[in-house]
Amino acid sequence: MDSVAALFCTGALLVGGIYWFVCVLGPAEQKGKSAASLSGGSISSEKVGDKFKQYWSFFLRPPSEIRAKDKDTVPDFVDTFYNLVTDIYEWGWGQSFHFSPSVPGHSHASATRLHEVRASDLISANPDHRILDVGCGVGGPMRAIASHSRSRVVGITINEYQVGRARAHNRKAGLDSTCEVIRGNFLEMPFEDNSFDGAYSIEATCHAPRLEDVYAEVFRVLKPGAKFVSYEWVTTDKYRASDEEHVAVIRGIEQGDALPGLRSYSDIATVARAVGFEVLKEEDLAAPPAGPWWTRLKMGRIAYWRNHVVITVLAAIGIAPKGTVEVHEMLFKTADFLTRGGQSGIFSPMHMILLRKPSNAASASASK
Repeated sequence: MDSVAALFCTGALLVGGIYWFVCVLGPAEQKGKSAASLSGGSISSEKVGDKFKQYWSFFLRPPSEIRAKDKDTVPDFVDTFYNLVTDIYEWGWGQSFHFSPSVPGHSHASATRLHEVRASDLISANPDHRILDVGCGVGGPMRAIASHSRSRVVGITINEYQVGRARAHNRKAGLDSTCEVIRGNFLEMPFEDNSFDGAYSIEATCHAPRLEDVYAEVFRVLKPGAKFVSYEWVTTDKYRASDEEHVAVIRGIEQGDALPGLRSYSDIATVARAVGFEVLKEEDLAAPPAGPWWTRLKMGRIAYWRNHVVITVLAAIGIAPKGTVEVHEMLFKTADFLTRGGQSGIFSPMHMILLRKPSNAASASASK
């Protein structure tokens, strides 16, 4: 009887432990993804591993080669990337796929919302406005900005799976009447000229092979006098191309985040002016006295390890696609590169630039 009781207790502890790992610790948010529902987005489970190998092979190449030879296929691989990572991001991070400065006395969720609301205030969004979210993901910033400003927000994402997730979240939040999500390429947006009262992009345009192409499209669809704010991923003035450690960190970020080459902070305003924008303000929101944005990554190492154990177990028993283990390992390594980039100051994910389309601008962008 003692052995039976011991076996029963062991089994109960095992089941309880799995439940705690997957169901209690699993969801990133109260209404977020659970570990048991991780998928490959629009990719069928049996193809996740092959798609990851194709993605990794593509972004292992030097960014200069990707931009020179395959810039037209970059959007397809960015789409693949978000099929692979969207569920993991939602489960392990939340519905806002971006960083924010840490704020004393505020939780990560609260600091994230402050960062999003700041974008809304910078473009003076109000209830009479139709605002464009350039690269909306699953719509975390969209919902925060729509709630704060009462604007109508239209989001565009290249990933069909994210469209479904964003619409579902919008319905749950009661914002489906003010938040619209469509699938499209922000390099060729399906919107009429002069059709938006403002626009923002939070850590999304970094996926564009040429920044001028996406900025020109935003310029085209904005009404004259409207403002656009973007939080850009950049290398800072501390980055040295002659430093092997610096190069390794930046390459690690590029490969693990589907980036066809990070841009220097000094290039952003030049590109904006070239397509016709007026530059109103430019600031690195990660610079002191802002709190470190990478703290959440550094503090999350135990969570990453726990999540990796969960994913490995779920993949082994056939609940999660087997390739998900490799995807999560890539994200774990990339988190380390991001942390090193932040701590050394050579990388910022929130170089803010505030732009305005001139009031006398032509009805369509002259840069097209």
